[in-house]
Amino acid sequence: MSTTADEKGSTGPGADFTIETVAVLGAGTMGHGIAQVAAQSGYRVILRDLDEELISRALRAVAANLSQGVERGKVTEDEKERTLSNIRATTDLSETSGADLFVEAVPERVELKRETLRAVEAAAGGHSFIFATNTSSLSITEIAEGAGRPERVVGMHFFNPVHLMRLVEIVVGQETSAEVVEAVRSVAMRMRKEPITVRDVPGFASSRLGVALGLEAMRMLEEGVASAKDIDTAMELGYNHPMGPLRLTDLVGLDVRLQIADYLHRKLGTERFRAPDILRRMVGEGKLGKKSGEGFYVWEEK
Repeated sequence: MSTTADEKGSTGPGADFTIETVAVLGAGTMGHGIAQVAAQSGYRVILRDLDEELISRALRAVAANLSQGVERGKVTEDEKERTLSNIRATTDLSETSGADLFVEAVPERVELKRETLRAVEAAAGGHSFIFATNTSSLSITEIAEGAGRPERVVGMHFFNPVHLMRLVEIVVGQETSAEVVEAVRSVAMRMRKEPITVRDVPGFASSRLGVALGLEAMRMLEEGVASAKDIDTAMELGYNHPMGPLRLTDLVGLDVRLQIADYLHRKLGTERFRAPDILRRMVGEGKLGKKSGEGFYVWEEK
């Protein structure tokens, strides 16, 4: 099964890119979610990480997500088995060399993402590929600096949990080609996602709005305006948000939110994105949200 300009394989923008194999670099929360939806969509998936234990946990998480889908009648047993069979895991980057689309989901550091891109270029040899970064706020143009083919570098920002959230933010760097944008849009649609296209500006659309709301909610909590639960309930019931900003911060990770806030504050130069003391203090105390067991809420293992 292949993808060109659209799901039906018609000609037009993006038709030069045939995507059959997707390599996902990083087996963390976002990485294994991206691997799952790609495999469910019929792509051959190579999930690569340096940590074998993290890979094992990732594969267990994918299987658990699919089992829950079966229990809820959203996924058939055949679909579950087919999805799992479409995923191959490895710690060896050379095993990804034939992939048509690389989706990078490594930690949010520009230099690490650049190093990942350079390593992929070296491993791929002369094979043609698209490099999509799942960054939520970093500059696509900066990540593509020094790349052999910067026009094939694009942002493809998924949302957590990937198998449930429909949005994919396609971020266009200064040199990203229109054909690459169309190709990854086609991939997102085949994954049953709703893609939006944004310019390469700090925070893009989603993180800029989401972080601003989250930081203001933290300031309100810090000032004693209301409890974390009541602040979240105000947005859930008053504005029909599926999840309040503080609970969402716990799921994203307080350390991740702090990192993005500091980046936006530095790049945009506005006090709107200055991290409140409560966020910096909680991160310093190791209260990172769900992954550490405590953030604005206390999380218990099921």
